[in-house]
Amino acid sequence: MTTSNGKVVLVTGASSGIGRATALRLAREGHQLVVGARREDRLAELAATAPGVDVRRLDVTDREDVAAFVDGAVADHGRVDVLVNNAGVMPLSRLDSLHVDEWDRMIDVNVRGLLHGIAAALPHFQRQGGGHFVTVASIGAHQVVPTSAVYSGTKYAAWAITEGLRQECDPSIRVTTVSPGVVESELADTITEAGAQEAMRTYRANTIPPDSIAAAISYAISQPPEVDVNELIIRPARQR
Repeated sequence: MTTSNGKVVLVTGASSGIGRATALRLAREGHQLVVGARREDRLAELAATAPGVDVRRLDVTDREDVAAFVDGAVADHGRVDVLVNNAGVMPLSRLDSLHVDEWDRMIDVNVRGLLHGIAAALPHFQRQGGGHFVTVASIGAHQVVPTSAVYSGTKYAAWAITEGLRQECDPSIRVTTVSPGVVESELADTITEAGAQEAMRTYRANTIPPDSIAAAISYAISQPPEVDVNELIIRPARQR
């Protein structure tokens, strides 16, 4: 059961990168998009680019804010079919740099933000007899490099939480983890440690556009109800 325009899809972290690309692609495909992010100026630009997209300010670290985001979408559209938990931050640094505030920020956004989304949407999915969670994790969930210890830890946690959710949910609720490799984005802009910044310049020599990840998300949610795409890893062909 969907709206006449397709599924009702919620996307967090939609002001740039993968979130924005996902919102634009799914809107073009006829879905009803409700998207959230902290940067209201970016949301206004997105709404101007895709007038059918419903934009709302959202802080995923605030549990009540996330609940209001999901509940508001249900009130406006009658249901929610897909939640794309995409919001994330990546201020990489060595552990001995002791950037503890940045560690806390990654835990708050990448882990607690994901849990807040699950807590807000799961009761609706259970009540309506179906739904689809999509977690945007990272290749960092599968490998650790110097400076990525905390970030990779949060993304492994995102992978583990999502896999546990898949196993616990009724089959009517589908669960997908998407783990991107190096994607054109602003994620690296939050890195403050000089060594990590330099390493990123080399690491990000080969990237793919965020729409490549949006296409993977579109593929996962477009499958028939009996097909559950559990995990996708998408890297640049030159990334090893």
